[in-house]
Amino acid sequence: MTTETSFEKSSVNGIRIALGLAGLLTLIAGVLVLAWPGQTAAVVTGIIAIYIIATGLVYAGLGIFSKTKGGWARIGHIVLGLLFVISGIVAFANLTATKLLLAMFVAILVGISWIIEGVVSLSTIGDSGSKVWTVIFAIISIIAGGYLLLSPLWGAVVLWWLLGIMLIAMGLVNVIRAFTFGKG
Repeated sequence: MTTETSFEKSSVNGIRIALGLAGLLTLIAGVLVLAWPGQTAAVVTGIIAIYIIATGLVYAGLGIFSKTKGGWARIGHIVLGLLFVISGIVAFANLTATKLLLAMFVAILVGISWIIEGVVSLSTIGDSGSKVWTVIFAIISIIAGGYLLLSPLWGAVVLWWLLGIMLIAMGLVNVIRAFTFGKG
């Protein structure tokens, strides 16, 4: 076996392992989202809170330790950093409320996006090769977006279920890819 063949084989094995691990983790995340939706959402919210605190510490550090920034820029970074840290702490202190607020915020944001996407689709109908499908897409998009705006909490639950299903499907596909990669 040549060195090149050995390197190629180890590269394929590395990719297969990466695909398999990524697929397995994605599959587990999807199962967790569907089996324990509230607890999984709380963990995701906690991770976001940690990120917010870390970001705040970075901004505060930039303001405190920067030698090149002017006084107002340094003060702005410190204030922004403190706001981030306080926000993260409040999120941890009220994890359930933050989880619900975050879910509703995402649902409302998706709802607005879908309505805008539907309206934009209707506005481009003259350029569309398939006017019927464009109108159908636009109507579904506007109705789904309106539903999310009228019922953001229930919409967030449905979006969470869809996320779980999607993660399971993607995880399974990646695990299958891991077993079949490089065999053809």
